[in-house]
Amino acid sequence: MNARQRGVAILTALILVAIAAIVATAILWQSVLAWRRGTAVYTVEQSLALAQLAEAGAGSILRQNRSRNPQYVAPNQDWAAPYGPQEMEAGPVTAVLEATLEDQAGKFNLNSVVMSAAASAPPSPLAPQAPGSQPQAGAPAPPGMAGGPLIENPTAVEQFEALLAALDIDTSYAARLVDWIDTDDQPTFPGGAEDSYYMSQQPPHRVPNMPLTSISELLAMGMDRASYDRLAPFISALPPNTKLNICTAPGEVLDAVSGQRSYSLDPKGLIQQRQQFNCFPDRAAFLAGVASNWKSYVPAHIDTRSSWFRLRAWITIGTTRFTLYSLINQDQSGQIRPILRTFGTE
Repeated sequence: MNARQRGVAILTALILVAIAAIVATAILWQSVLAWRRGTAVYTVEQSLALAQLAEAGAGSILRQNRSRNPQYVAPNQDWAAPYGPQEMEAGPVTAVLEATLEDQAGKFNLNSVVMSAAASAPPSPLAPQAPGSQPQAGAPAPPGMAGGPLIENPTAVEQFEALLAALDIDTSYAARLVDWIDTDDQPTFPGGAEDSYYMSQQPPHRVPNMPLTSISELLAMGMDRASYDRLAPFISALPPNTKLNICTAPGEVLDAVSGQRSYSLDPKGLIQQRQQFNCFPDRAAFLAGVASNWKSYVPAHIDTRSSWFRLRAWITIGTTRFTLYSLINQDQSGQIRPILRTFGTE
């Protein structure tokens, strides 16, 4: 074999070795990717199972609280205490579970700015009335009775505007919120916005004309992130006729609903009072401070109990952190149902 032939043989061998190295590297890389995908799927499944375990635990403590405290849902009760961090076995690895419960009825319900047109209409003079009963303007109809178009609830709009003003947020978002939910296509004046406005935005979109399912819909209405972050701790998105739980409501919400400014002036004092009493403020004391023009509205829209809670569950497995947000409803019998789940974001 001459020198030329030997050179070709060496070059061929080098090419074959390079091809073999490339194939081996590709096989190894695909194996690593498959292992990572399998680990990720396993981690997600384990995290979801532990999050559902947290839901079951939340249901148990809420049922216990209902049996012990049927008249109050307050922050000095067991349900309000955070859970964990607690190490738990999750197959071959150890997971850490943390969870908290929040009373959603203790926040201003964005959907309360509208009401059923049927609920706002005066009763028919031919309809039988219970002896001594007096209809209340703006009071919600009994469950299953309200229907028809959704229209503006003026008192709730004023209360929302008061909350926005207290947080130094543009109050025109109250009018935008009404137009986002109500069933007509006429912008509220001033400050409202219907399809004609949103279709000119990027990306263009329409108003849903139905109650919110998430408070983050405020961002789709054009609210800036800084304002949204200030407002988020004080608001919820629940059925329109849900009553405000004054036992857990922040001072800013109590002030907005009462038309006074007192409870938000001393947040630490409010927390201390709530650790001492079953409910602070109690119903009689709160109603005594309500603005005179809302005296007939507020009593029908507040309570000292709640049926709506949000569970936040954090699960850490290795370097992976998984977050579940669950909106939980507790019915009259005390049974618990998860209504809405979101993963990673609220």
